[in-house]
Amino acid sequence: MSIIFIRHGETPLNVARTLQPADTPLSVNGLAQAHSVAARLAALGIARIVSSDLPRALQTTEVIAAATGAAIETTALLQERNFGDLRGRLYDELGFDPLAMEGAPPGGESVQAFHARVALAFAHALRLRAGLSGPLAVVTHGLVIRAIIERHLALAPGQAVPAQVRNTSLTIVAVQPPHAAELIDCTNHLGPTLGHDGRSLSGG
Repeated sequence: MSIIFIRHGETPLNVARTLQPADTPLSVNGLAQAHSVAARLAALGIARIVSSDLPRALQTTEVIAAATGAAIETTALLQERNFGDLRGRLYDELGFDPLAMEGAPPGGESVQAFHARVALAFAHALRLRAGLSGPLAVVTHGLVIRAIIERHLALAPGQAVPAQVRNTSLTIVAVQPPHAAELIDCTNHLGPTLGHDGRSLSGG
């Protein structure tokens, strides 16, 4: 009885450390990562996939759906935090950490609003899983998964909220409260040539 959260594959702007516009697609490496995680998920009997509707997540989802045969649903609840007018700008040239800012950037989303939306997304995933006979795959973004781990899961001794959620990592969550984290940020499906690029922003 589990839900599997998956961060989308790598994008060119992840590696360029750029706050991504909504329409950013996967890179060639990100698409290869998506095929790798899809092969891993194909053995797990995925019953359904719910995905962020942003292209980088949806591209990842479509690869997983082709490998698993699972139907896809999309929702804006699973979108990455909206950084508004900061999107398209280089992270390292801003002079501050936009991922840590509490307030809303111009045209964007505050931390409070983001966490409220993530809570709705998590509740939506739980409702979907309740009607399935197999695992639910949830394809979303780094900050969303990190917020779920930090605020909605029961961590065992030795488990911790990762500093960065890596591209196509798996986080597996028990459906029943207190929602134990069965696995956090696992990328064992990625070999040395597809491994997560350490330059990649966790918010993306």
